[in-house]
Amino acid sequence: MRQKTDGASAALIIIASLLVAGALYVAQDVAAPIALAIVFGIIVAPIMEFLCRIGLPPGLGGALILLLTVALLSTAAVGLEPVFWRFVDAIPSIRMEMQEIVWQFRDTLNSLGNVNEEMKEAFGGAGDDGGDGEAAAVPSMTDAIFAAPAFLAQFLIFAGTFYFFLVHRLSVYSFLAARLSRAGEGQALRERFRVAEFLVSRYFIAITIVNFTLGFATTAVMTALGMPLPYVWGFAVAILNYVLYLGPALMAFLFLIGGLVNFEGLMSAAPAAAFLTLNMIEAQFVTPAMVGRHVRLNPLLVFVSLVFGLWFWGPIGGVVAIPCLVIGIAMVDERVLGQHARKNERSDAGGTRDTGA
Repeated sequence: MRQKTDGASAALIIIASLLVAGALYVAQDVAAPIALAIVFGIIVAPIMEFLCRIGLPPGLGGALILLLTVALLSTAAVGLEPVFWRFVDAIPSIRMEMQEIVWQFRDTLNSLGNVNEEMKEAFGGAGDDGGDGEAAAVPSMTDAIFAAPAFLAQFLIFAGTFYFFLVHRLSVYSFLAARLSRAGEGQALRERFRVAEFLVSRYFIAITIVNFTLGFATTAVMTALGMPLPYVWGFAVAILNYVLYLGPALMAFLFLIGGLVNFEGLMSAAPAAAFLTLNMIEAQFVTPAMVGRHVRLNPLLVFVSLVFGLWFWGPIGGVVAIPCLVIGIAMVDERVLGQHARKNERSDAGGTRDTGA
């Protein structure tokens, strides 16, 4: 009888999960910015706690963090807007450079029969300087105007959720703990939420330090190599390095294209080779030393969750996929929770000894 009950419960959980996932997919215009705001709120929660400890009211502290976040995003958007249009203007020259590379290997490709014709069709004919495909891919001013109301609505949803979650997140944890736990276990579940929040914040603070250090190193190396706009390359590396595996792979490809456009001969591969060397040092030594002790992520789970997030919610899904994975691991991993509890006990014991002394 118990087996039938357990099977029915599992079936109900699966059906409910599928229904929730379907609803989130259909309502992604609303659900995605809400999820992004909650993830950002969890990451910056230590800043909120610090502001409250120094005497600021929660409402004022949340408003300051929101204003700072909006200011940083606006500054980044305004600063990178000219770079974006410069890249758009460079698309035809990049295309011509790729064509030249293909034509340089024409003799080799002739031995492969029809492959040469297929490559010419893929990259366009030699006399085609227009590039209707490229023009269609570039967003026009009309596209931006029509997209502006939807973007503004999503931004307002993000800002409102971000602010109210920061200010009232402890009561949210208490509410969820009371509804999701059995009798007498609410306090324990609430503590799990707090531990998960702490671990996720610590994880992403460490990742942020690593990523922007890698960005500065990339800027220095690209400056030494003579790449144009080295600070833009460094900033792109720092941001895309949050998207594990796929971000570095995309940057390696972009560095290869940039090297082909700006250099000749073997020097064309120097930017990509330099970036891959820096990324290997970061991935093999720096990140494990700073992050691996706190939350260990299975590479397969990371990759699958990232791909699923990109498919499910597009770019926003790619951003929230890894934080959600870290939150899930922190919530269910008894080893991680036990280590955190033991660390708190040692800290309390040390504080007691210091007080007594």
